[in-house]
Amino acid sequence: MPDFSSRFLFRALALCLAAGMAATVAAQSTAPAENVSRAEDRKAVAVTIYNESLALIREEREVTLNAGRNLLALREVSGQIKPETASLRSLSNARLTLLEQNFDFDLLTPQKLLDKYVGKAVTVVRFNEQSDRETREQATVLANNQGVVLQYADRIETNLPANARIVYNDVPATLRDRPTLVVDLESDKGGVQRAELSYLSGGLSWKADYVASLADDEKTLDLAGWVTLTNKSGAAYENAKLQLVAGEINRVREDFRAQRQAVMLDAAPMAAAPMAREELFEYHLYTLGRTTTLRDQQTKQVALLSAARVPVRKEYRMEGAQHWFYSEGKTPERGDKRGVEVFIEFDNKDGDLGQPLPKGTVRVYKKDKEGRPLFIGEDRIDHTPKNELVRLKLGKAFDITGNWKRTDFSRISKRVTEQEITIELSNAKDVPVTVRVVEPVPGDWKMLKESHPHIKSSASLAMWDVPVPADGKSTLKYRVRTEW
Repeated sequence: MPDFSSRFLFRALALCLAAGMAATVAAQSTAPAENVSRAEDRKAVAVTIYNESLALIREEREVTLNAGRNLLALREVSGQIKPETASLRSLSNARLTLLEQNFDFDLLTPQKLLDKYVGKAVTVVRFNEQSDRETREQATVLANNQGVVLQYADRIETNLPANARIVYNDVPATLRDRPTLVVDLESDKGGVQRAELSYLSGGLSWKADYVASLADDEKTLDLAGWVTLTNKSGAAYENAKLQLVAGEINRVREDFRAQRQAVMLDAAPMAAAPMAREELFEYHLYTLGRTTTLRDQQTKQVALLSAARVPVRKEYRMEGAQHWFYSEGKTPERGDKRGVEVFIEFDNKDGDLGQPLPKGTVRVYKKDKEGRPLFIGEDRIDHTPKNELVRLKLGKAFDITGNWKRTDFSRISKRVTEQEITIELSNAKDVPVTVRVVEPVPGDWKMLKESHPHIKSSASLAMWDVPVPADGKSTLKYRVRTEW
């Protein structure tokens, strides 16, 4: 049996060991003080914007870290950051072990501050206009639902009078005045380091806009391309290197039920200088040759390209409606009056063109007799590679009209019919025009006779180019057999 002194010594040693272990656990579980990195710590910013409200943000910041564990709060990141895409790496040859990150997007507002103080004490300050003095009274916030409920020492009141305000002791740590990414990490080196933060974000978008100036003779146009940038990300990017990616990238659509959570990280103006272009995988990358500032809630334009005296072609086009071929001869007595649409087209090649055109809106202008540019129509184009045709629908011709009429209908058998169509084209202009008539003919068809030669542009389309004299009319007649 051990004696009393031995038992006492053993017990004292056990107590010391337990205390030491508890102190060690407490020290390990205690988070370090938060080290804050602000926007002014940025040394370089690069923003690459994609077509569908997506951007890649890359920042270089100078941060101060301790050797060991750090809690780094990176302020003024995008309010629409995708935190699961964030990556932080040292540019100063330090080894960073990233443990956890949290994106704090619960921003400080009067409403949210009051919400956080439900169940807590505040000071209500009232101003008395008669005595020109303020009085202070303690109260507890009971609720803040459609108005504040305050409990004083002797009463409960709702809302505040116009001469009163609430004073708070402090701001809860869970509220931030700016979107903040808080990174829990370990560093093998202490001191000032340069680190790169990169992440994907929503809220930034771009689109191409084009201004086309049509020449007086309508045979050429001058084209200026502009990039319209919109920043609704909740952050500003000062003196940023700007790049744009044109093309349709595949993206995984998120489950709308997913919630944000902490995740583990694996460490017609004058043309200006156009943006530099290069191929990137199956897309095209445009780089601005200077830095620019993208402020939050701002739209700005940057010159993309310019081209002068681009040859252009004009087309008048009247398209038919297929349902008339199924109407068994039931057409209006005076026919179907149809408008004639106006198109212009040019080839994306030669001269200052011959380069990819990002999708966007082309707005066309033409000068009046006094030299003032007037808007004459607009159309959207898709991503257009070089050497492809650009075709723009500008509107309907005022002085050129058409009238479609079925003049004969015969049913040869249950599946075979013959129809005779007359299309009268009128031109009130003082110059002759050529109208392209496009008729959608269903089924297996054969042209039996026609006043003008047709072109079978596809299995179900017949086209005619019909000259119409100045201040005159022309008539297109054709008879077609169809079989279903």
